Amino acid sequence: MVSLSSSSSFSSIWRQNLRRKLPLLYHYNTLNSQKQQLRSITTSCCLHSQSSSSSSSSSSSSSSIEFSTRNNFTSTQIHHDHDDVVVLGIETSCDDTAAAVVRGNGHILSQVVSSQADLLERYGGVAPKMAEERHTQVIHQVVQEALDKANLTERDLSAVAVTIGPGLSLCLRVGVQKARKIAGHFNLPIVGVHHMEAHALVARLVDRDLQFPFMALLISGQNLMNPPQKLRGHNLLVLARDLGQYTQLGTTIDDAIGEAYDKTAKWLGLDMRKSGGPAVEELAQEGDAKAVKFSIPMRQHKDCNFSYAGLKTQVRLAIESKNIDSKIPLSSATSEDRTSRADIAASFQRVAVLHLEERCLRAFEWALEIEPSIKQLVVSGGVASNKYVRSRLEEVVKRKGLQLVCPPPSLCTDNGVMVAWTGLEHFCVGRYDPPPSAHEPEDYVYDLRPRWPLGEELTKSRSVSRSLKTARIHPSLTSIIQASQQQTQLSSMQEEL
Repeated sequence: MVSLSSSSSFSSIWRQNLRRKLPLLYHYNTLNSQKQQLRSITTSCCLHSQSSSSSSSSSSSSSSIEFSTRNNFTSTQIHHDHDDVVVLGIETSCDDTAAAVVRGNGHILSQVVSSQADLLERYGGVAPKMAEERHTQVIHQVVQEALDKANLTERDLSAVAVTIGPGLSLCLRVGVQKARKIAGHFNLPIVGVHHMEAHALVARLVDRDLQFPFMALLISGQNLMNPPQKLRGHNLLVLARDLGQYTQLGTTIDDAIGEAYDKTAKWLGLDMRKSGGPAVEELAQEGDAKAVKFSIPMRQHKDCNFSYAGLKTQVRLAIESKNIDSKIPLSSATSEDRTSRADIAASFQRVAVLHLEERCLRAFEWALEIEPSIKQLVVSGGVASNKYVRSRLEEVVKRKGLQLVCPPPSLCTDNGVMVAWTGLEHFCVGRYDPPPSAHEPEDYVYDLRPRWPLGEELTKSRSVSRSLKTARIHPSLTSIIQASQQQTQLSSMQEEL
């Protein structure tokens, strides 16, 4: 889908295949300047046509793809002929090393995750360099275990999919390097996957009746040690119009809900080995959700964006006012101290989720104006594992006459299955890169996209205060695919002339 190879090598393949009239119809290349060509953003895929008129294309068009047009978007329905496609997915965007093998019929052949919970507890968050070292230590074992559990070898694979962004560059590099080595050595196509799209599309693996368009709320957090402003997790509301086609309705202007959960858990002295979300949710069950009066963020802003930095400050001040010492673990707290911690946890959780509810309700209105046929809200990402979050959002969608679709908790947190499935969806419509070289140099510059928007912003959702605009290094996935489709149409017209 997204080029992980140099633009020059693929351009050569592109020209050769045009001369041979093979069904290679997907290519897009953007260059910042001639001096930065090797480091430029390159997106390239191969869109297989269904032409049956020429014998030269009959052998390569055995995969049956049905196309229909809706609002200038191409709706792709994967045919059952792709049931035997097998994709290995690799995920190393943050702190978990994951790999999985998925078949085209939706059967999960294997799933392996190596957690870094011990590092989280030791450092109080994700330390990027330590996370990279752990990824490097276990990546080969994790991938091999995924293949072994699937009773397959690399030669049985149809393609390799790997997360190339967004995420931590040091961590992304480990997964991309492993994926390219496998793809190069075994001559396999490779698919670069957008991490947030993978969170959204895994719902289509869980619910095979889920069709485009639908709305998605993607909620997670990166509990980093002293995180930069641009790397504090994900809160994203999108309208998924088709595969690779997303309209961004809202995003976080500072911290994501997962980051707020993690910091609250840390300040309350909770067990961080399972991350902050589950710890806060468990303690909140003991508390009074209205005991502490926290303000709901951004009520004066009539948009769909999120902000949790202010709520974090309110929580910290409430903890200080109760003289709670985070160095004293919950298990050693007095009865009164435990009650205070539980009340803060419950009050925080109530307001944090109310903020989600209010934004989702407005997003429903906006999305239905664009796509009146929407019937589902997909909620995915690590925070979607929270039972309280699910129950509250279930009530919200019922009020709107919609259906809530949530993957199981094991598929909400970062995992290889979502990467394999997303890679498989794109692979089955021809969006993939050719096999890389089997002998890439050690200093090879990989196409990593730590800050990579998923979709184009809806005009009225733009926030003047949002600092994320300065972090937009790469064009969004949607804009890249749209430009590629335009290039495809232009090439087809030139070929006809």
